[in-house]
Amino acid sequence: MTDVFEKPHHLDDVMLAMDVVDTIRHDRALVARDMASVERREDLIDRLRGIYKAQGIEVPDSVLMDGVMALENERFAYHPPKPGLSTKLAGLYIRRRKWLPLFYTLAFILGSVTAVNYVGFVRPAQLNASKTEQLLTQDLPAQLSAAYNTAKDLAATDGLKTRADDLFALGQTALSDRDVGRAETAVEALENFARTLNQSYTMRIVSRYNEASGVYLDSRDDAAVQNFYLIVEAIDAAGNVLSVDVEDEDYQRVERVTKFGVRVPQSVFNRVAADKKDDQIIQDDILGVKQRGLDLPELTISGAENFATGFITEW
Repeated sequence: MTDVFEKPHHLDDVMLAMDVVDTIRHDRALVARDMASVERREDLIDRLRGIYKAQGIEVPDSVLMDGVMALENERFAYHPPKPGLSTKLAGLYIRRRKWLPLFYTLAFILGSVTAVNYVGFVRPAQLNASKTEQLLTQDLPAQLSAAYNTAKDLAATDGLKTRADDLFALGQTALSDRDVGRAETAVEALENFARTLNQSYTMRIVSRYNEASGVYLDSRDDAAVQNFYLIVEAIDAAGNVLSVDVEDEDYQRVERVTKFGVRVPQSVFNRVAADKKDDQIIQDDILGVKQRGLDLPELTISGAENFATGFITEW
């Protein structure tokens, strides 16, 4: 057992001792005069006894001595804590009603900004990066290889096989450079090339009412020179009109069309014009054929054999 239990203090005695300390503290002159030396404690106790007796309060000498000793030992004195992190945190907690609403407001604003930034920028960027990675490592390589294999199998000449190799090499370079745009362009070019090689059709001259069957245009290089074109459609074996990729020789661009102009000798142009003039119907309306495995049609109409033809998509 400790001394506390061996010498118990009654609550009344403790309260009286605290009151004694308070009385001494309120009489600073008394403390300065009588607490200056240990020898004069008895005089201080006598004086305190007289103060309490005047108030009709009987205080035991032991309690008075206890109060005097408590004052000397600063038992009931308040010592403010030393400044530090704990005191600062305690002060913040005490003043929380002042700063907590502001903290919640700032936290809400910060959270909202963070959410908007994530939803509007971070997450889309992550998805785009993931999509780009899949395109470069899976989708585009697979599409490029498939188109190349198809074109290589269909190509009927060494020149066309070499063209397939070149397009495939362009696609591989773009993938190595991690350039999605160039890789997609290479894939599209190779797929279009394979589709063109796979097509077979007959070029039939258009002879419908109120539609042009032919046109002649001034050469872009020399206005004194005229080029003659017959307007045709690509017809498959079932009689369906096909969409075909045609490179316009004037604008040097490839377009997907259902009708296009084929440059022919003037003599062939004049003969077809005369054929249509009598009854608005062209009897000899087959201009040429496109074989599967080749990229360009060949002229089969009489008078145009071995003619280096060209095409237009606008007239």
